[in-house]
Amino acid sequence: MSDSPETPGADAALDVVPAGAPTLPVVDVRTGMFGVSGAGDTSGYGGLVRTIELPAPSVRPFGGWFDEVADELDLALQEDGLSLDVAVEAVVVDRGEITFHVRAEHLLAFVRRLRDEPALRFEVCTGVSGVHYPHQAGRELHAVWHFLSVTHNRRVRVEVSAPDAHPHVPSIVSVYPADDWHERETFDMFGIVFDGHPGLTRILMPDDWAGHPQRKDYPLGGVPVEYKGATIPPPDERRSYS
Repeated sequence: MSDSPETPGADAALDVVPAGAPTLPVVDVRTGMFGVSGAGDTSGYGGLVRTIELPAPSVRPFGGWFDEVADELDLALQEDGLSLDVAVEAVVVDRGEITFHVRAEHLLAFVRRLRDEPALRFEVCTGVSGVHYPHQAGRELHAVWHFLSVTHNRRVRVEVSAPDAHPHVPSIVSVYPADDWHERETFDMFGIVFDGHPGLTRILMPDDWAGHPQRKDYPLGGVPVEYKGATIPPPDERRSYS
C-alpha cells in the first residue's frame, strides 16, 4: 500500500530532527584530499606522521628452515670466493619471514646461487619493490626482490640499498628475465637505476614526466583531467573534509 501525502512513509520519518536537539561540536577540519594543506605533505594522513621502527638484524640460530637456507648460501658463495658474511650486510627474521640485506656489488652472485643451488632452487622472482626512507642518510632508497622456491615451498626477500645522490643498484634481469618490467616500474616510481637492465625506460608515466611519484619527497599535486567539460582540481583546491 502506497503512503498518502498526509501519511509520511518510514523513510521520511528518518529525516525528522527533534526541535532543540543538541549538535556535536566540530573537533577537527581537514582541508583537501587526505588532509593535504600544502605541497610538502606526502604522508597521506593530513600531517600525521608515524615513525616506523624497522626490525633489528637477527643472529643465528634463526630457527626453522631459515638456518638451512643461510647455511646452503654460505657454502655456495664460498665457491665464488665469498661467504654469507661478506655478501650480506644483515639478515632480518621477523614475523615468519626472512630478508637478506645484500651488498650491491655481490647481488648477482647471490641471486645466481639462490636460483641454481639444488638445496635452494628459488626458481621464481615475483618482482621487485621500491622503498624510500628519507631519514636514512646515505641509504635512502631500497630495492626489494621477492623470491619463491616452488621445489621447496619457501619464500625469501633480498634487499639492496642506495643513496639518493647515487641511486644505482644492479639489475638481476640477466638471472631472472621476468623481472624486466618490474625493475622498469620501480625505476619509474622511485628513480632507482638498475645498472645492466636491457631497456630501462618508464613504463607507467609518460617519458617526459618529471620526478618519481612514489618517493616520499615527491610533492602531492593533481593532474587536471577533463570529464565532459569539467576538470578535476588538484587536492589543495578541492572541498574540505571533516
